[in-house]
Amino acid sequence: MEIVNIEARTFEAMMSRFDALEKKMNSLHSEQDKGLKKWLDNQDVCLILNISKRTLQTYRDNGTLPYSQVNHKMYYKPNDIEQVMCKLLAK
Repeated sequence: MEIVNIEARTFEAMMSRFDALEKKMNSLHSEQDKGLKKWLDNQDVCLILNISKRTLQTYRDNGTLPYSQVNHKMYYKPNDIEQVMCKLLAK
């Protein structure tokens, strides 16, 4: 077994990012539980996943993230975003 040491400041920064991620996932989940079924647009998804518009396009192109298109605007279901977040965390 390998032991890795990190500075307390680095650990605290890492934990705060995990807390922020947990809050985002909980907010997505609570919206789903309330039956709001709110669709998210590109900007919302980029902010939630902390990715660029180009990465989001790649996720659409390779089938990682399902979407619906109305006119020229893309929309995403919150539960699909949650599934992608779980897959990204598992890597």
